[in-house]
Amino acid sequence: MNSPIPSALSRRRLLQGSAAAAAGALGAGALSSCGSDAGAPGATEIDYWLWDANQLPAYSAAIDAFMAENPDVVVRITQLGWDDYWTKLTASFVAEAGPDAFADHLARYPEFVSLGVISPLDGLGPLDELSADRFQDGLQELWTGQDGKRYGIPKDYDTIALMYDRTMLEEEGLSPEDLEDLDWNPEDGGSFERLLARLTIDGNGVRGDEEGFDPTDIARYGLGADAGTDYTGQSSWSTFALATGWTYTDEPTWGRRFNYDDPRFAAAMDWYFGLVDKGYFPPFGTFGDSSPPQIQLQSGTSALALAGSWMITTYANMEGMELGIAPLPSGPLGHPMSMFNGLGDSISAQSEHKEEAARLIAFLASDQAQQIIGERAPFFPSTDVGTAAAIEAYADSGLDVTPFTDRVERGETALYPLVENSAQIMTIMQSAFDQCWLRQIDGADFAAYNDRVNALFE
Repeated sequence: MNSPIPSALSRRRLLQGSAAAAAGALGAGALSSCGSDAGAPGATEIDYWLWDANQLPAYSAAIDAFMAENPDVVVRITQLGWDDYWTKLTASFVAEAGPDAFADHLARYPEFVSLGVISPLDGLGPLDELSADRFQDGLQELWTGQDGKRYGIPKDYDTIALMYDRTMLEEEGLSPEDLEDLDWNPEDGGSFERLLARLTIDGNGVRGDEEGFDPTDIARYGLGADAGTDYTGQSSWSTFALATGWTYTDEPTWGRRFNYDDPRFAAAMDWYFGLVDKGYFPPFGTFGDSSPPQIQLQSGTSALALAGSWMITTYANMEGMELGIAPLPSGPLGHPMSMFNGLGDSISAQSEHKEEAARLIAFLASDQAQQIIGERAPFFPSTDVGTAAAIEAYADSGLDVTPFTDRVERGETALYPLVENSAQIMTIMQSAFDQCWLRQIDGADFAAYNDRVNALFE
């Protein structure tokens, strides 16, 4: 059940702590104004915010098309970096001056609902005409609150796949086909671990599957790593845990009990972070924020990287690297598993122009807009039309992205863990994942942290 909707005064107090550092961020980020001089005399101006710079050209084009059909509305687009975005958005809610519509995230919107700062979308004209089956299976359910009301219209989705440098693979005497049909299990890692061993090279040029290999002196890791991980492990450990049949919570959405105490989860963590001991995966702190996985592939310090589909353009634009994309390895379930996440468009409860904002985000879900957005292919739009346009656009540039979209088509996905208390869960579980990566605790030790997380729902 949701927390009671607080009064305006209590909402302000609840948000104030998060916005304490917001003053310096209010002017941060890039601002793109779309059509600020267009529209009929007396046109209504509304604000639309998003954080991903890769998405800005596609959404600018789609919003231009919206304004051409709706001359009585002028849309101003604001794009900010991830951290600045949430800081400024929180500050705008505190000031009761939030954007009319904005790109929202599943980890954030449950709190926004409980604080009463985003609006239910039911009863807002054109949005009522958008049925759940218009979008990829499960996406609209993610944006439906515990009260049965919708709080976001699906705008896109993402899955996980393996990234690699085709040149590196060829130099290793391997082909893209060698990265297909890999299998994995938590006992010995299957053919996927054997591939990691072959691709790992120590400081003396000895491979991970050769005699004399030194796991403490690595020139190239088989699998790259982000600077950190979190309680969802979206582009790190999640694919392996999910491939055992493990689930985050007791329910697909709005669960109230986490399963970090499941033996299948423990086994997956022992295998995944145990790769550190074998030398196939970087120890904690090896690569900082200045050397994310795409830089590791570009520099040759890692051979493979797990990555979300939102990173395709970033990887594809890395100089000196010819990007290849491979499917995830199959796990004990007999097939790969990927987390299935999706962003949504929400409307601020403070907006004085909800009707115009509803027209905008309904248009962004239309075939016309999805085609425009998909053709620019910075991600996978939420509908079949948009996804097909994105696949074709990537293919035209010589890139096969179906290892991402196949997971959705074949139903080999698990929904992002939609729950309340995400900030507190993050705080509790971050220590556990860091310690496991540091090789200070084992998978079975997560049970104690799981008890603390589940206590939040009592």
